[in-house]
Amino acid sequence: MTSLDRRSVLRAAASAAGAGALVAGCAPDRAKDPGAARAAREPGPSGAGRHPPAPAARRPTRVPGQDAQIEHGPRDGRAVALTFHGAGDPRLATALLGEAERAGAKVTVLAVGDWLDEQPAMARRILDGGHELGNHTMHHRAICALPAAEAYAEIVRCAERLRTLTGTIGSWFRPSQTRRATDLVTSLARKAGYPHVLSYDVDSLDANDPGAPAVRRTVLDSVGPGSVVSLHLGHAGTVAALPPILDGLRRRGLRAVTTTELVT
Repeated sequence: MTSLDRRSVLRAAASAAGAGALVAGCAPDRAKDPGAARAAREPGPSGAGRHPPAPAARRPTRVPGQDAQIEHGPRDGRAVALTFHGAGDPRLATALLGEAERAGAKVTVLAVGDWLDEQPAMARRILDGGHELGNHTMHHRAICALPAAEAYAEIVRCAERLRTLTGTIGSWFRPSQTRRATDLVTSLARKAGYPHVLSYDVDSLDANDPGAPAVRRTVLDSVGPGSVVSLHLGHAGTVAALPPILDGLRRRGLRAVTTTELVT
């Protein structure tokens, strides 16, 4: 992204954020183009896909002695994990990743499978930036309310997308439309290959589009050493809020790292 492009995206983000405008949610109601998504996945004449596999993602993280469901990391360190529900406008996602990288921060993106179908190049973009990628179910349904077979399919189908694009099923699984997984969903995630379910202890509430200043205040008023913060790609207010959030963390002697680095 050129400097001009970046400024344009951030100006639009700040404008929308100040108005609290809705850009895209974690489960946006957006029109789908099955033909375009299918074309992005189908191999070309040489047999290679149109989007080469991204650098290999980390395998699922296993932390001996840690609970099956992780809400935060060590409280005696100086690190936090900024975790993002992966969906929405790829331009906003790219702008946000760029802001993180300019500040030397690493983040964790829990991607929705149908978003990866529509935006397969985002897997490479996330990993190329040194960030971490994981599973946030295939369609972002209320997974804890689903029958076991449907819930398992939501986990496994997204895992398959990640494996196709990155070589692994990703580092983490986060359940959709809930902060904590039920025992059933936790066991299904383990069956699918994820030793832990990733929850969080700080909710930014950015999916409600309250505006960038409110997102910044919510995060910085609640965050502390070891926190796992829930945020969303695809929201202009979140893009605009990220630089002051990172600056606020830095002033407190905290740094944003991947979730795996936080807990291992």
